[in-house]
Amino acid sequence: MTLHLSLRKLVLALLVGGALAASLHFVYASQERPAPAAPAPAPSGLVRFDAGAPQLSALKISVATVAPLPVSEPVNGRLAYDENLTARISSPIAGRVTALHGELGEAVRSGAMLAVIDAPDLGTAQADWAKARADEQRKRLALERARDLFQAGVLPRKDDEAADADFQQARAEIRRAAARLKNLHASGGDDGSFSLRSPVAGVIAERQINPGLEVRPDLAAPLFVVTDLHRLWLLVDLPERNAAAVHAGQAVDLETDAYPERRFSAVVQRVGLTLDPATRRIQVRCAVDNADLALKPEMFARVTFETERRGASAVPLPNTSLFMEGMYESVFVETSANTFAKRRVHVALRGHQDSYIDSGLRAGERVVTEGAFLLNAEAGDHAR
Repeated sequence: MTLHLSLRKLVLALLVGGALAASLHFVYASQERPAPAAPAPAPSGLVRFDAGAPQLSALKISVATVAPLPVSEPVNGRLAYDENLTARISSPIAGRVTALHGELGEAVRSGAMLAVIDAPDLGTAQADWAKARADEQRKRLALERARDLFQAGVLPRKDDEAADADFQQARAEIRRAAARLKNLHASGGDDGSFSLRSPVAGVIAERQINPGLEVRPDLAAPLFVVTDLHRLWLLVDLPERNAAAVHAGQAVDLETDAYPERRFSAVVQRVGLTLDPATRRIQVRCAVDNADLALKPEMFARVTFETERRGASAVPLPNTSLFMEGMYESVFVETSANTFAKRRVHVALRGHQDSYIDSGLRAGERVVTEGAFLLNAEAGDHAR
């Protein structure tokens, strides 16, 4: 019995000793091989992606460029003929077109013949001029005879005065007939053929005339429009709130749908003196140099008036680049491949589609223009 108890105590002691040895080994092993440290979190506002990450396909990145800071967001404008260099030509007399000499798009000189019109009224005016000229010559000779007879004492004074009055009336009539022909831009003759001529040099931009057409002075549309397309007007309806910032001589930029990647220059010529009460806008007229004839009348344009502040420039960005954080605007800038940093910026001018950043960005930096909100969400997840 005593031997059996001793064996049990020995087995128990061995078991306790083994457990204690295992426990000590585990403690020593833990002290010799520490657990691996957790990865350091990315800095706040910095987002990194692995090459080929699916999030990269949702991002659009553009290179920042510097442009003059405009007075306001772009406004709509319309290109038109320069009316100082444009002639709308109609027939001053009724008649029928017998010949055409001007084709659409043809360059013409000042005084060039555009069409020939058979005009009965012109024939009448030419006959009146010829009659007045003959009558003036007859009465001039009668006055000379009356003067000779009066000086010889044969003719009474009243007959000499009557001959002089008849001659003055004849001279007045020939001036009236000549003025009528000049008003019709015609010369004396008797064929009744009227030549329609261009009063200015330029290009035939519009033509509403055909052979055999019956024409008259009260037609609604001109027969020809001749203009110099190298110079155009840009007409802009400017909002009332921006009227004080625009003046004659100010530089203007414009873009058209026909040339989306090209910017054209213009200069403010006149600012309207009155406001449209219906639209609350004021019309501004700008002169456009169209040397290469790329711009066409009646094109619509997006117009930007440049600021007069010396050296005022900014980085234009689409509004999809910006996001609010509290009271501040921020963007994401690509600092290296697949790495994007949050950057606080200042918006100098905000438009419906684009905004102008005057601090926080430099020319040449790569800015996320689409997908900024995705990056901001990723930055928030990394911060947590």
